[in-house]
Amino acid sequence: MRRITWLSGDDPPDRFPPSQFALEEPNGLLAAGGDLSPERIVAAYRRGVFPWYSPGQPVLWWTPDPRMVLYPQEFRRSRSLAKTIRHARMEVVLDEDFAGVLEGCASPRHKSRGTWITPEMAAAYTALHQRGIAHSIEARRDGALVGGLYGLLIGQVFFGESMFSEERDASKVALAGLVDRCLAAGVALIDCQLPSPHLESLGCRAIPRPAFEAQLALLLDHPDADLPA
Repeated sequence: MRRITWLSGDDPPDRFPPSQFALEEPNGLLAAGGDLSPERIVAAYRRGVFPWYSPGQPVLWWTPDPRMVLYPQEFRRSRSLAKTIRHARMEVVLDEDFAGVLEGCASPRHKSRGTWITPEMAAAYTALHQRGIAHSIEARRDGALVGGLYGLLIGQVFFGESMFSEERDASKVALAGLVDRCLAAGVALIDCQLPSPHLESLGCRAIPRPAFEAQLALLLDHPDADLPA
């Protein structure tokens, strides 16, 4: 039976129901409640589950089916993106301004006035960054942050969370920088969570949730990869 499981802050961090209990509508909603401790968030990602909720809601935990993923070797560099990388004078760096990337990702977009990166979420991922689990990939021009993305690195999987651009294609340049680092470090999979035409244009593809979970079981059974700076 598909149903939402309610968690409490006293539950063990790894207490999540099997993914087959997740709702079909909304797609992948599995559980609600609990807390955003680093231990619970990491335990969730290891099961293919991530938190995503709006201000005023309890913490909601999701495992959508299908799952959008990017295999680094399949990243699609269009001619325009390759030209931007060559000529836009953007430098891509790792973990120089995690707080700035969080702030950029949390800023309202032109199609939305709100953000799902609440202060509690920002604090939780900052704590994960301080533990060396969450990382930011930053696109900079003349030293200024113009785009980037952040996510968690566990085993041989990078779990992408959000990206932003203040200049055209800056987030794509950051993603290209992440892909290069994943290829160098042996990271085999980048989780992109939800399908979108934009992600498809970059070489991402949707795979069934059971296939995603099977790959996690293999790729997380390794020491955490070390992304080059």
